[in-house]
Amino acid sequence: MASAYEPAQGGDVDLSEVRQRSINSKPHTKPDTEAADDGGGGGGGCEVTDSIERVFESEPVPSWREQVTPRALAVSLLLSVVFSLIVMKLSLTTGIIPSLNVSAGLLGFFSLRAWTAAPAKGPSTSRRRPFTRQENTVVQTCVVAAYGIAFSGGFGSYLFGMSETIAGQAAEENNAGNVKEPSLGWMIGFLFLVSFVGLFALVPLRKVMIVDYKLTYPSGTATAHLINGFHTPDGSERARSQVQTLIKCSVASFLWGFFQWFYTAGEGCGFGQFPALGLKAYQNRFYFDFSTTYIGAGMICPHIVNISVLLGGILSWGVMWPLIAEERGSWFGAELPDGSLKGMQGYRVFIAIAIILGDGLYKFVMVLTRTVAALASSTDKKKFFGALPVNTADDRATPGSGGATPATPAPSFDDARRTEFFLKDQIPTSVAIGGYVAVAAVSIAAVPRLIFPQLRWYHVLTVYLMAPVLAFCNAYGMGLTDWSLASTYGKLAIFVFGAWAGEAHSGVLVGLAACGIMMSIVSTAADLMQDFKTGYMTLASPRSMFVSQVAGTAMGCVVGPAVFWLFYRAFDGVGTPGTAYPAPYALIYRNMAILGVDGFAKLPGHCLQMCYAFFAGAVALNVARDAAPRKVARLLPLPMAMAIPFYVGSYFAIDMFLGSVVLFAWEWVDKAQADAFGYAVASGLICGDGVWTLPQAVLSLFNVKPPICMKFLSRGVNYRVDGFIETLS
Repeated sequence: MASAYEPAQGGDVDLSEVRQRSINSKPHTKPDTEAADDGGGGGGGCEVTDSIERVFESEPVPSWREQVTPRALAVSLLLSVVFSLIVMKLSLTTGIIPSLNVSAGLLGFFSLRAWTAAPAKGPSTSRRRPFTRQENTVVQTCVVAAYGIAFSGGFGSYLFGMSETIAGQAAEENNAGNVKEPSLGWMIGFLFLVSFVGLFALVPLRKVMIVDYKLTYPSGTATAHLINGFHTPDGSERARSQVQTLIKCSVASFLWGFFQWFYTAGEGCGFGQFPALGLKAYQNRFYFDFSTTYIGAGMICPHIVNISVLLGGILSWGVMWPLIAEERGSWFGAELPDGSLKGMQGYRVFIAIAIILGDGLYKFVMVLTRTVAALASSTDKKKFFGALPVNTADDRATPGSGGATPATPAPSFDDARRTEFFLKDQIPTSVAIGGYVAVAAVSIAAVPRLIFPQLRWYHVLTVYLMAPVLAFCNAYGMGLTDWSLASTYGKLAIFVFGAWAGEAHSGVLVGLAACGIMMSIVSTAADLMQDFKTGYMTLASPRSMFVSQVAGTAMGCVVGPAVFWLFYRAFDGVGTPGTAYPAPYALIYRNMAILGVDGFAKLPGHCLQMCYAFFAGAVALNVARDAAPRKVARLLPLPMAMAIPFYVGSYFAIDMFLGSVVLFAWEWVDKAQADAFGYAVASGLICGDGVWTLPQAVLSLFNVKPPICMKFLSRGVNYRVDGFIETLS
């Protein structure tokens, strides 16, 4: 029975024994493990004898200090400005931010490759130092941390929602206590006070999330494969074939994204809006949007994750929301728009939160229980460690077996080597906990006193007491599906703390400020865990990952506000509807804060009762997974994965399920080839689409619009459109 804190699964791996066993095995074969039977996407599924780490085995791994180089930090700072401009543009226009991890890794590679290729001048040898995949990973981590502040800093949402510009558009009077105008000084100070806390929140759980739970983190995994592919030394035919496959799929995915762009000239246009399952299904967010990113993610994620996401989409958008919509006028006002939290959106947001909290709290409690048990006894660990929720390679005790389990399959060479280096440079738990407490204490004292007088110290303290659990939930969900729900947890904070403060004590501003603190913590913690996954697969030291994340966060705390200030001062009417930068989510967040002041009583009918039921259901499903025999438990869906489409929609669930079907069919036809090249194909699909977002954003910056709008209409609507056109001619 695998354990969350069992050293035998991590630090006690004998790499020399694994190496000798691998050498003596047949070439191009894979051990027959339960991971292979479960469909391979998670953890260490797709491993072959001539693995990627065997190709790199002859190359020395630099120490963590040699990975964080001055040239890496210099390139990171330059790229941070570029990516922050892109993210800020998107935040102030559409409010939708794609994952740019792959783009950051790719540009980091080419930038440092150009640096090292330039002729060295003077006595400095920095340019002559070999450019390693670990240094590439450091750049990617640093850049992601920096541009992440441009999102979690709330410049297009909660932070700008405090301004008088947005307050004047909201459904309230301009109460001076609920307004705070943007200023470069206080924004930088606020971000420095709240952005570093999340870096310490989940560091003690990095082995649990990466090694034991074997969470996938599709974007982090794809970025790692890209970096490994670019740095693969010559000498391995299989490695060259994998790199070529990755590049071909990346180019095809990039060109497909470029082709689709031409048909997206207006809202609701393009292949991404293709009603493949019918117009009625499309109206309920059931459609295939031709996203190669999520097809690739579906090939990487375990089959049970993809099935769980699809089941969640069917249950919510296929059954529940249409039935609840029929109660319009009874459970909630018939005049309310679809996006109102007093109407349909209230069910979507808070039921999703209830499922996530039920699943996350259960797992958080189980991790704490197992930790206490491990510390209390050093004898037979297996008697108190339960099975892991995603690790498909573990075996569960069958009823009547007395807790005994079959021997866990030996780790592959790649897993053993990666685990050895991942656990080599330990970040002491005392440092993580002490850092969290120290930075939180400074924030508790400074934020209410210096920045938000309306916010009380006990409000900030409560946020920091809640944050580790919510950060765990967000990082766990992101590891399963690649979705970060930081904004969802921020909305929860808006309601809780806005209602706590009340209208008489500037509850609107208190809710928005608490939202900002919460979002910063859960977003940063999840990003760090994803970067740990990338570092795990590239043998980058966790210490170098942590240091580069700290450096990137510091850059972002300055670059993010500076870029926003540039937009705010350079363009007229920022935040005003009809302008180039309307910041639509800023008004949405402020209206949510206004609603939050009135408390949960303003939610639509029966919403809280449903939240209680789904919270209990998530806990019960987890108990069933832990109690059932392995053959039954592996078929039970994951509540966390089911929850995400409740809020987002089902379109990405169909893409991911299609990716799972493609991989399953490939394994059925030729399992050896699927094991060898499945990750390369999936990573190429994600990488190509991720790289396309960069030129797409640049085109948007220069207001270059697509030339064609391809839109799908029903027959009746088409007749009416034709009739209207005839009246104009």
